[in-house]
Amino acid sequence: MRFGVIGLGHMGGNLARLAIDKGHEVVGFNQDEDVTRSLADDGLEPATTIEALVEALPRPRRVFLYVPHGDPTEEVCNQLRPLLESGDVVVDGGNSHWEDSERRHGFFAESGIHFLDVGTSGGVSGARQGACFMAGGERDAYDLVEPLLRDLAVDGGAYHVGPSGSGHFSKLVHNAIEFGMVQAIAEGVEMLRRSDYELDLPGLFDNWNHGSVIRGWLVELMGKGLQEHPDLAELSTYVEDTAEVKWVLNWANDHDIPTPVTTISQVALMQYRDLHWPMAKAVAILRNQYGGHPIHKQGENAGAG
Repeated sequence: MRFGVIGLGHMGGNLARLAIDKGHEVVGFNQDEDVTRSLADDGLEPATTIEALVEALPRPRRVFLYVPHGDPTEEVCNQLRPLLESGDVVVDGGNSHWEDSERRHGFFAESGIHFLDVGTSGGVSGARQGACFMAGGERDAYDLVEPLLRDLAVDGGAYHVGPSGSGHFSKLVHNAIEFGMVQAIAEGVEMLRRSDYELDLPGLFDNWNHGSVIRGWLVELMGKGLQEHPDLAELSTYVEDTAEVKWVLNWANDHDIPTPVTTISQVALMQYRDLHWPMAKAVAILRNQYGGHPIHKQGENAGAG
């Protein structure tokens, strides 16, 4: 299948590489042309403008967006609509607010263009080796990209959730669950570091990941991260926050749904910036491992930019 990708960062770039490996033809555009050129070495067909990308695609065109949520996504959608035709499909694979996705669905529908909100999980490695996709939108629109999503997903990892907005809503609920799990693992690191025992934490986490009740990918990544950063003292406690989990927590509060674990995890993320606890650094390490979020050393101006 021949399709386009706008936004070739951690997620979009790695998914483009995976698609090329699977035999698909990918036309890509990124604001930073150096990024686009670097992917051309991997077989991507570079486009210097969004217009050029659209012109290079057969109908019905399939255009995937992996750009930051908010204004950047809005700007790309506004550029795309007059360039596309009825029957084409736009796939927003980022972490947009589900209400924005519902609105964009209507915006494109006015021109007969399909729009899917597709939550993408699996982190940077998942984008390269096989991701998890949760899609919102009409079934006939999903059918246009389902073969491609199945090729880019792990077995069973491509799923049509429901109507417009449901893909991004379910992804943000997923992120809230993730926050709670990360916080619990980080608290475990804190207890282990403060114990009276000199423990090999990477070894212990590896042990836990072989048959224990808490085995799983996040436990595996925590062990790997501690192996790569054995000296926690050198790390800053500044933890990046993209604010997306706040959206779903605010929604839960408006609907009188108690969320004690995820709410505390979100609050803790902010508090960590003023603390020097191992658990704060463990959260930063883990988020870097699965999502490529920046990890800072002590003394860096972490909050700049």
